[in-house]
Amino acid sequence: MDALALWQYLGLAVVGLLAGAVNAVAGGGSMLSFPALVVMGVPPVTANVTNSVAALPGYLGGSVGYRAELTGQGRRTGRLAPVSLLGATGGALALLAVSAEVFRAVVPWLVLVSAVLLAAQPRIASWAARHGARSSRTGLLLSQFLVAFYGGFFVAGLGIVMLAALGVFLADTTHRLNALKGVLSLLVGSVSALVFVLFTSVAWGPAIVLAATGLLGGRLGVMAARRISPSALRRAVAAWGLGIAIALEVSRHVS
Repeated sequence: MDALALWQYLGLAVVGLLAGAVNAVAGGGSMLSFPALVVMGVPPVTANVTNSVAALPGYLGGSVGYRAELTGQGRRTGRLAPVSLLGATGGALALLAVSAEVFRAVVPWLVLVSAVLLAAQPRIASWAARHGARSSRTGLLLSQFLVAFYGGFFVAGLGIVMLAALGVFLADTTHRLNALKGVLSLLVGSVSALVFVLFTSVAWGPAIVLAATGLLGGRLGVMAARRISPSALRRAVAAWGLGIAIALEVSRHVS
């Protein structure tokens, strides 16, 4: 390994630590690791696939750290797990079916939508409460299916989109919804990662680095989450997502 490659991997390790922490706190950590992989020269589709595989330990670490907040959420998880698995499978297969050019074209817009949804989540939840959306089991299941499909197709921003959707249909604290989001994200990530490992290529070196540091970051992120204002965190991650969306769109036209 030459000096440049060593520095790239060291930088990727730092990114993985931060991404795991952000995923545990509010979601959006993959919007750190995905651009890092692209900067390393990994093609966008392969970077997305690698990101999906590498995110799993971070999700696991976050879920373990949120054990207390998961208490009493067994029925919710059991209700949402099947649609999450179906949606993730559909999204992963859809990714394998599209061309690299199409993927590059839609990625900035996917990131932008996820950032806007997170920023608007309190207002959306308030509107939903006024109009009775939180009593709609069908709406909850359908939204989770669509979110899981998104996660199977493009992992970056999965936690942001899922947290926003859960907040619309479920009246609970941010930390409890974060805990539920972590478990469901683990399910979505596991299914999509299995599909990718079986049917396409993964950049295993970067994936291992991101996975190992993401696991540690996930545990550290849970401790930080309990000390951070949810509204401040939501605004910060949404702003980061907006910046990444703009950067990805600009890079598509200048590269």
